[in-house]
Amino acid sequence: MAVTLSESARLRIRGYLDADPAALGLRFGVSRTGCSGWGYKVDMARAAGDDDRVFEDQGVRIYVDAASLPLVDGTEIDFLKQGLNEQFVFRNPNVAGECGCGESFTTDADRAA
Repeated sequence: MAVTLSESARLRIRGYLDADPAALGLRFGVSRTGCSGWGYKVDMARAAGDDDRVFEDQGVRIYVDAASLPLVDGTEIDFLKQGLNEQFVFRNPNVAGECGCGESFTTDADRAA
């Protein structure tokens, strides 16, 4: 099990961590939202939860709660700049479908339910 960062995502997150010394790392997970079911949650981790799994990618810690882990396991987080636009992009092997606007996703387990 793992969640990894591209070099550009790692640099961007390190910038956030440098600006916020109280942050422990990146908090990454999902919540029910949107028209497809799951949406990503990304924030700075200020405390570790009892059920968190912590991954480290070249000095950057990624905190994932136990409920989110099966849905994001294997995800690579990337950071892309395209013209004036900048955004985090998630390459998640568990995604079976996405909504038209790209805000939420489903997995094969969701389709079976």
